[in-house]
Amino acid sequence: MITVCFHGAESTGKSVLAGQLSRELGCPWVPEYGRTYCEEHGTDLAMDDLLGIAEGQQAAVRMAMARRPSLLILDTDQLMTAAWAEMLFDAAPEQLLNYPRADLYLLFEPDVPWVADGTRFFGTAQERTRFAAIAEAMLVRARVPFGRISGNWDARLASVQAAIGALTAQA
Repeated sequence: MITVCFHGAESTGKSVLAGQLSRELGCPWVPEYGRTYCEEHGTDLAMDDLLGIAEGQQAAVRMAMARRPSLLILDTDQLMTAAWAEMLFDAAPEQLLNYPRADLYLLFEPDVPWVADGTRFFGTAQERTRFAAIAEAMLVRARVPFGRISGNWDARLASVQAAIGALTAQA
C-alpha cells in the first residue's frame, strides 16, 4: 500500500484535490479530522484538542488502511497537527512526531487565494508565509520525503498527478 499525504498551510487546495483525485484514481482518501472537530467543537483550541485531533486522524487512517487499498491519499496527518501546535502555541509535542508516516508528502505552497470558511485561522500574507514555513520545517524535522505543489489549480492538479504517478510506477 502506498500512502501520499497532502501537507501545508490552510486554503491551498489540499482537501479539494484529495477528493478529486480519489474519484479520478478510484482510491480512498482520509479527510482532515481537524476540520470536523472544529465544526463540532469550535475553533478555540487548546493543546489537548490538537492531541485529540491527532488521535481522531489516526483512527480514520487505520480504518481506511484496513481495506488494504493499493493507494491511500491522506488529506493531512499528525505532522500537520504538529505544525498547527507550533503555529498556535509555539511548541509541537514530541508525540505528534511519533505517528506512522506516509510514503510521500506533498507540500502545498500558499500561492493561491485564501478563502475564509469558518474554520480557517491564518489569512494574512504574513500568517500564511509563517504557517507555510512551519509546515515545511515539520517535514524537514521528521526527515520525510516531500515534493512541492504550487501554481494555479490546473498546475497543482498536474503536479500532484505526476508525483503520485511517479511513486506508483516505482512500486
